[in-house]
This record gives sequence, C-alpha cells and structure tokens, in this order.
Amino acid sequence: MSSFQFEQIGVIRSPYKEKFAVPRQPGLVKSANGELHLIAPYNQADAVRGLEAFSHLWILFVFHQTMEGGWRPTVRPPRLGGNARMGVFATRSTFRPNPIGMSLVELKEVVCHKDSVILKLGSLDLVDGTPVVDIKPYLPFAESLPDASASYAQSAPAAEMAVSFTAEVEKQLLTLEKRYPQLTRLSAKYWRRTRARPIVKVRKRAKPMPSGYMILTFAGASPTQVLKSLRWNRVKFTPSLLTFLLHW
Repeated sequence: MSSFQFEQIGVIRSPYKEKFAVPRQPGLVKSANGELHLIAPYNQADAVRGLEAFSHLWILFVFHQTMEGGWRPTVRPPRLGGNARMGVFATRSTFRPNPIGMSLVELKEVVCHKDSVILKLGSLDLVDGTPVVDIKPYLPFAESLPDASASYAQSAPAAEMAVSFTAEVEKQLLTLEKRYPQLTRLSAKYWRRTRARPIVKVRKRAKPMPSGYMILTFAGASPTQVLKSLRWNRVKFTPSLLTFLLHW
C-alpha cells in the first residue's frame, strides 16, 4: 500500500471557534465570512496570480479536530435524521480513512502585501484554524451538473423560518458583537435553517466544552419559541457557549 505526505499551504481564520458551530455544508450561511492565510513558502503573490478572476474556490483541508477518532465504515448522515446508516464513502462524514475535506466557498478578494497573501472568503463552513492543503478554482462549465442525482440529499434543506430575539437576548448579543461582529447575523441565519426545540433539561457533556459550562439541550417546537423561552441567566453567558447553544 502506498502512502503520501502533504504539506499545509495555509490556515483558515473563521468566525466559528468550535467544530459544533460549523454549518453542515458550505453556502448554508452565506454571511459567514472568513479568510485563508497562505503560509511560507506558499505566501507568494505569484502563487495566486489570476485567482482574483474566479468567483468561487474549492478548498481542500484537513479535519484536524476529528482525525484522532479514526475512521468508521458506516455513519449516520444528519439529513437522514441520524436513524439510518450509510457507508462512509456515500457521505461527507469527517470520520474518513484520510481526514480530508473539500469546501466550495466564495472568493471575495485576494490581498497581497509583502510576505502576506490572504484570500477573503464568503459562505464559509470551516472551523477557525483549519489546515488547508490545496486550492482549486471552481469551473461552472465542468462542475455545475443540474441533472445530477444525490440520493438522500437531492433537495436543498428546508426553507428558512422566521426568527426573532427577545430583548434580553438582543442586549447580550449587542454586547458580544463588540468582539464578534458577525455574531447576531450568523446566529439568526443558522436558526432560520435549524428546527430546534424548547429546553427540556440541562446536562454536562462527557467531554466538556472549552468554556467549561453546562450545555442546554432541546426537544419540542420551533426556533422562534426556543429563542423566546431560553433562560440565559441560568448559565454564565460566554461567546463560546452561545455559539454552541445556537448550533446544537
């Protein structure tokens, strides 16, 4: 069996600080902006010459936060409700023999300055610090296949739902936006596409979150009802905890 060695060419800077917060697919949260910073010796303007003429890119990256868990021959895709198993190669699971992922993102700008090369990205679905191993331009004529079939993921996710925040939640979000400018927008966008339910219990995870606080889990109605029923004062409110709550 042959083996191959690859080098990291860059790193992702993203508003998603925890893997639990990342959207399931690129493009679901179009307002999620981030950056790809190329590292030496690949941080050369010549290496990205002409890239600014493309609107979208394929980013090949490493699932660095799950690779220690190894691979699994079958997984439960979220689109199937977590009740049916599929072969790992029939899914986009992070638990793969080779922990390599690919993401189609929007290229907003290419910024080159001395030894710095930064790609400004949109519609991001990568966690902060993700190692990147390659970049390829998206070619619509070859890669846009409207007649393709996709088994359990043939159609787009359910339509967005209306979301509103209580005055208490809005106040907390505004305070946090001084450090996290995209927080309110990303949170609302995610909730519009997430069918979550009101709080039924508070429990501790076997593996604690970086913030070290208790996690709220849900079961029951709509995102709007959840946001209006959350008792934020029951837990210490931190950006890390908020991100997890809004993406549970």
